[in-house]
Amino acid sequence: MSDSPVRGIRTVLHPVSDLAKARAVYAALLGEAPQTDSSHYVGFEVGGQHIGLVPDGGPQGMTSPVAYWHVPDIEAKLADLTAAGATVRQAAHDVGAGRLVATVTDPDGNVLGLIQDR
Repeated sequence: MSDSPVRGIRTVLHPVSDLAKARAVYAALLGEAPQTDSSHYVGFEVGGQHIGLVPDGGPQGMTSPVAYWHVPDIEAKLADLTAAGATVRQAAHDVGAGRLVATVTDPDGNVLGLIQDR
């Protein structure tokens, strides 16, 4: 196993079918407007957590919410997870501003997300 400790879940992405309706519901729930608001992503920052709304599950094809674990070394953590029996669903890739993301599935098919900020 690598020496790269997990920094916790700080990001949860939710697939939504109607971004405008979802934006209104999450703004009401969280009590504030989104910090990121575009036609392909709406993001809220609340209490150290990032809650993202992704229209139609985005390019990763999400069908349910995905929790993203923040890690210091995404490639090392992917190696640890695959050695332990996880399957890479989406390899590490840059999504902008130096942020790398990846997803794996556990043996039961649950999706786990990873994020590394550079």
